[in-house]
Amino acid sequence: MTTIGIIGAGEVGSQIARAAISTGYRVVIANSRGPETLNGLIAELGGSARAAYAAEAAAAGDFAVVAVPLKVVNDMPVEELAGKIVLDTNNYMVWRDGNIPVIDSGEKTVHELRQEQLPTSKVAKAFTHIQAPRLLTSARPAGHPERLALSVSSDFPEAVELVTRLYDQFGFDTVDNSPLRESWRTGPGQPAWNRHAHQKRDELILNLKRARRVTQA
Repeated sequence: MTTIGIIGAGEVGSQIARAAISTGYRVVIANSRGPETLNGLIAELGGSARAAYAAEAAAAGDFAVVAVPLKVVNDMPVEELAGKIVLDTNNYMVWRDGNIPVIDSGEKTVHELRQEQLPTSKVAKAFTHIQAPRLLTSARPAGHPERLALSVSSDFPEAVELVTRLYDQFGFDTVDNSPLRESWRTGPGQPAWNRHAHQKRDELILNLKRARRVTQA
């Protein structure tokens, strides 16, 4: 059974954990406050989940999910994530993160920065433009007329392949929006973001094309 290490136990991380367990994965999940603070969540998730510190979750996972904001000074466990595919669910929010000049200027995306901070990992932007509860409520089987789509961006084809498989297992189609430098197209304020993943595959493809990059001098 595949284990997913999840760093971040807020709404996004916990909903990914729920979806993962419902589709047959094991989960090791961490937050910033310590495993003992996750007793309630682990009790809900059941025997396929356990709590750990971030480095332990990273080490335990066959691949990892980072569901916390990016810090300018890296706070992710580089060594434990080495050689692994890392799904980055973060969005750049100035009100929360402060201004990061290389993102504001359009020189780099937040996900490219995550890749730089994890140089021995294979980062994929995933789950960034869906409201977390919809991972469970909007899931539909393949071929269903109301099945929605999510995007993925990565510099590594094997990471795109993994995310595509995971999306399908969770009940969503995939649109490949690679490489990471294109990941801004699903960022806050863009057409794909404004729809909050209420998009079928053809609609998402169109909204990605409609994206317009806004930079700050």
